Amino acid sequence: MHPFRILITLSCILTGSFISAAQNTFTVQQAVEYAIKNEANVKNAFIDRDIAQKKVNELIGIGLPQINMEADATRFLKIPTTFVPAEFFNGESGTFAPVQFGQNYTASAGITATQLLFDGSYLVGVQASKTYAELSKKTYEQIKIETAEKVMKAYYSVLVNEERFASLNANVQRLKKLRDDTKALYENGFVEKMDLDRTEVAYNNLLSTRDQTEKLLALTKGFLKFQMGMDPKADIVLTDNLQSITFESSPADGSMPDFKNRIEYSILETTQKLQQLDLKKNRFQYLPSLVAYGSFSYNASRNNFDLFDTDKKWYPTSLIGAKISLPVFDGLQKRARIQQSKLNLEKIKNGFTSLEYGLTLESMKAQTDMTNSISALEAQRKNRELANDVVRTARIKYEQGVGSNLEIISAETDLRDAETNYYAALYQALVAQTDLQKAKGTLLKNY
Repeated sequence: MHPFRILITLSCILTGSFISAAQNTFTVQQAVEYAIKNEANVKNAFIDRDIAQKKVNELIGIGLPQINMEADATRFLKIPTTFVPAEFFNGESGTFAPVQFGQNYTASAGITATQLLFDGSYLVGVQASKTYAELSKKTYEQIKIETAEKVMKAYYSVLVNEERFASLNANVQRLKKLRDDTKALYENGFVEKMDLDRTEVAYNNLLSTRDQTEKLLALTKGFLKFQMGMDPKADIVLTDNLQSITFESSPADGSMPDFKNRIEYSILETTQKLQQLDLKKNRFQYLPSLVAYGSFSYNASRNNFDLFDTDKKWYPTSLIGAKISLPVFDGLQKRARIQQSKLNLEKIKNGFTSLEYGLTLESMKAQTDMTNSISALEAQRKNRELANDVVRTARIKYEQGVGSNLEIISAETDLRDAETNYYAALYQALVAQTDLQKAKGTLLKNY
């Protein structure tokens, strides 16, 4: 192969690899956007939204002219027999004579059209179908919010585990140096074997903790890809970092967010509107319906199968008309349906009360969790800093010969515990912030 072609091929491969890697690099916002486009439940909800709109179009079509064309051809194996008074043929009065009218072959071709002029149920049905389409759109928004919440929490879980894994790696390096130093001192007779064994135990425990964290990190990445609707075999790189995340505080006055910002409240409002339309439809069933119709056709009749002989005539038939239907009595079925609709509206009214109580409680809990998690995070951050200071001091003392490796091991263990508590508090703060944004109805404001 020519060198120039080889260069082009390598460039394409490297460019493709770069693009592929770029496509799997996500901020938390990009992860949410990816999930909204690719997660199965979101995609199905989007399809349901389109289906609902198609149903609107289908129902509207009922009110448009309905036109049909028909054609048929018939061969009588036996021409039908009809009885006529026998006196027509000079027979006995009061008796009937069997006769056969018609020909062996008949054919017809025509067009019919109907137009709905008025039907109260249809008019309300069109309104209801549009409201149902609106409900499908809001359901789609609700699933987007739920998916965004899951993705954000999974994303933060990966970030926290990545940082914890990096911290454990640093701890391993420090403890490895202590172990190697202690081993050298032991081999030269400066420390007892118990000191070396104690260091080995601490080092092995730390390696085990790091390995467990590495497996947990892989698991949380897999869970994030699942929530995003991403291929589980694909690589993923998170570009956000925990240091860049700022936490919002809860309202100082403990005020409640506006219910109208919550998609759940909006969905219930639309459901109420649908039920009101159902009541209206049942009431409109007492009104008459009016339909106009018309048809035009040609008919032919032959003794032989020469229906399409142009020299023989087809006979036209046409008509127009209108039909009005007025319900008189249906055994009180419509009355029962109206009563059911009213009772369902009562249930929805009770649902508003229950939802408002639930959203209020959710908001209060989210605010309390946010406040508590920030306090806990601050406390664990200070503990972590203090534990780092203790490790640093213990190392200085050990290097100056006034401390022991036991102090360092104890300090490293305390630091590991402090870091575990810190990362747990950090994740809880991130979860609390996500829950607070959801309670305020602002979780998807940027998507």
